[in-house]
Amino acid sequence: MTYSISDLERLTGVHSHTIRIWEQRYHALTPNRTEGNTRFYDDQQLKKLLNIVSLNQAGFKISKICNLSDQDMNQLLDQQYFKQSDNQWADFYVTSLIKYGLAFNEIKFNACLQEVIHQVDVAETYHQIIYPLLVRLGLMWRKDNICPAHEHFITNQIKLKLSAAIDRCRSVNKSAKTWLLFLPEDEDHDIGLMMAAYMLHMHEQNVIYLGSKVPLSSLKAVISTTNVDAVLFFMVSNRLEEAAQNYINQLSDICLSTRIHLAGNSLVIERLKNINHINCFKSFEEFESAIKNP
Repeated sequence: MTYSISDLERLTGVHSHTIRIWEQRYHALTPNRTEGNTRFYDDQQLKKLLNIVSLNQAGFKISKICNLSDQDMNQLLDQQYFKQSDNQWADFYVTSLIKYGLAFNEIKFNACLQEVIHQVDVAETYHQIIYPLLVRLGLMWRKDNICPAHEHFITNQIKLKLSAAIDRCRSVNKSAKTWLLFLPEDEDHDIGLMMAAYMLHMHEQNVIYLGSKVPLSSLKAVISTTNVDAVLFFMVSNRLEEAAQNYINQLSDICLSTRIHLAGNSLVIERLKNINHINCFKSFEEFESAIKNP
């Protein structure tokens, strides 16, 4: 694919003028040019910028990052994503699932995932296996170790397993709270949201699940016609502070009498202002505690 500089701004959360400064001062990227001399970027440049942002957020200086070779940058990323783990049990299953996913082996992938769920529960499987697996997939995509087909196969197998788990514990409790779950219209990775739906059903809460890429106008229609006690959404993608704040302000106007819960990218959430009325979860443990002790 090709991207404009405004696309990079939206996908990475880095201002266009900052991207230009990084190009001029540190040669972070070398944009392609149209015949009309307009900048455009490809997938490799997007991945490189995402890696630069990740390392910068980890505390490395832009000047140092941009002087790294691709190999050195990958090694630093490995250190950030794969710090020494004492949990060899989890590492074994994450590696096995990736192996079966790369081979598009649905039977072995599902058997492996089911084995983990049998040993622990669905929530612990998400915490120890699924989430680390998704993090590793993101890193592998940036390093060109997988193609989009691999990622789609693996994530959809996980979704099928979570959907089945939700069906097994789904119930209707007229005296319980009703939660509205969704992702903003620029977010499409909904496995975390599905896990939240599972946990709510496990605790006999009522759930209206809208999924990913939900326009604010649709939320307004649901809330104005349905008795919703709480909304839960995730902000996962990097985004500009102004865009995130504007979204929160608009959502707050829609949910005047509805409790708002937010989880996701802490670097985005920490920059939001005037959100005392919003309950921000830093972990699924906090979320589960809030469900148990409303």
